[in-house]
Amino acid sequence: MDISIALVTGANKGIGKEIARQLAQAGLTVYIGSRDAGRAERAAADIGGDARPLVLDVTDPASVAVAAERVDTLDVLVNNAGISPAQGRAAQDEDADTFRRIYETNVFGVVTVTNAFLPALRRSEHPRIVNISSGTGSLAQATASMAHYRGAFASYRSSKTALNALTVFYAQSLVDDDIKVNSLAPGLRRTDLNTTTTDGGDPAEAAAGAVRLALLPDDGPSGTFVNWDDTSVPW
Repeated sequence: MDISIALVTGANKGIGKEIARQLAQAGLTVYIGSRDAGRAERAAADIGGDARPLVLDVTDPASVAVAAERVDTLDVLVNNAGISPAQGRAAQDEDADTFRRIYETNVFGVVTVTNAFLPALRRSEHPRIVNISSGTGSLAQATASMAHYRGAFASYRSSKTALNALTVFYAQSLVDDDIKVNSLAPGLRRTDLNTTTTDGGDPAEAAAGAVRLALLPDDGPSGTFVNWDDTSVPW
């Protein structure tokens, strides 16, 4: 199976950079999506292989459109770019502007990027989309094992719930294009996103889960939500 070209958004650091690194090590040409050209270039140089910087701001449709013009064919799209509020306030303490800011990247950005790169994905013989979600976006876990959070990080967590729903809807609507769409819960990792904790795992471990979904065989699943270790996450 020939899967040779990938794009990872938010790939200049954290889990995104590790995903890009592992895809490059697997022999793929990898576009390093980043809002900042300098950061993209430095990340591409550090990753090596055929890693290529690509300026792309997921919240700016014009930026995304320009980036999409540079990529004729795409086998793998990893929607990794995401943000979280600095503090874990309860739902009633997060104002609407906070929700809008988080959703702009975590939800609307995914729609903008995915739609812009669909023509390139449709030119692939084995197209894959991987959405980097969060176990905290599981409604089943929110009412059970994560109830102790008492609604904290509502903007971030609900944005990942919405992303999981988008994963299902894209998987259903793109089935005739043979585009597989899946979500990954990477687990708590040591990244800039998790500013409230130092107790996180290696981002490379989570990245391996994303790469597995990126390189799924043709008989692999679509529309799923799985943990980094390939176990299912309750919706």
